This record gives sequence, structure tokens and C-alpha cells, in this order.
Amino acid sequence: MARFRWFTHSVPDGLPVRQVYGFLFASDGRVLIRVDGAKHSLPGGRPEPGESTYADILRRETYEEVTADISEPHYLGYQRVDDGIAPYAQVRMVASLAKVYPPAPDPDNGRTYRRLLVPPGRAGELLNWGVSGRKQASAAAAAAIAVLGLPHHDLPAPSYI
Repeated sequence: MARFRWFTHSVPDGLPVRQVYGFLFASDGRVLIRVDGAKHSLPGGRPEPGESTYADILRRETYEEVTADISEPHYLGYQRVDDGIAPYAQVRMVASLAKVYPPAPDPDNGRTYRRLLVPPGRAGELLNWGVSGRKQASAAAAAAIAVLGLPHHDLPAPSYI
């Protein structure tokens, strides 16, 4: 069984980054969750050849999966995954949603995902990532306020966009 641990410092040299995901915030302070049937996740995915930064990966994946543009992403931390084979990192970033387009199929698999905006505390629950996920959502909410300047009180109820 894989173990997951959350860190807020840089990914150590030699630990491969296999995924980059983003906590993407609307201007009202809610975070975007990608919905695929009953599964909830953050927009993001694997690096592709030629992508040199985490921001490049997140921008591409965000557009492909949830047809949205984002502001300059900020590094939040990484989740170390120990799967019994070889440990790797899943990077987490935070950004604002700059523009949201009508839903479109993901070019990788043809699925069109639903997009749900929720208060950050609710994101930790929906992601179902346990303690690590709740820590990540909490760090993202703090960064949304401190780095992105977003509101943190009187957030609207969850809604699909």
C-alpha cells in the first residue's frame, strides 16, 4: 500500500516528479474541482517531453482537462509517494482562474469533465486524500489569501460552472 506525505519545501534532487496538480481559485475564493463521475480531483497531470517547468505542465493540463486559463502558478509543495517500488513526487501549485471557457473533451481521453467550485475546506473532503489532502487544501487556502489576495470569508456555496 502506498504512503503519502506532504512537504512544503522544494522537491529534493533525485526525487522524480511524476505529476503536477493545481489548486485553482475563482475570484470569489472557491477552488475548482474536476469531477469525473463520482471521482473528484484537481486539474493536473504528468509532464510531457519539452515541458521545462511545473507551471508549463499545470497550464497545459488545466486547459486540456477543464478548458481554463490560469494566472502565474505559485509552488505550494509536494506529496511524496512511497509505493514500494520507487518513491516519487506529486507537485502541488496554486493559481487564480484567469478565464474559463465552455467545457470541451480532454484531448488525451475524449472525456468532458464537470467543474465544481467549492470552498477550500470542502475541497479537502471531496478529494478524499486523507490527512495529506486536508493539509494540502489548508496550505492552498492560506496561499490563496496571502499570495493571490483572495477572500477567505463568506464564500458562496458550491456550484458547477
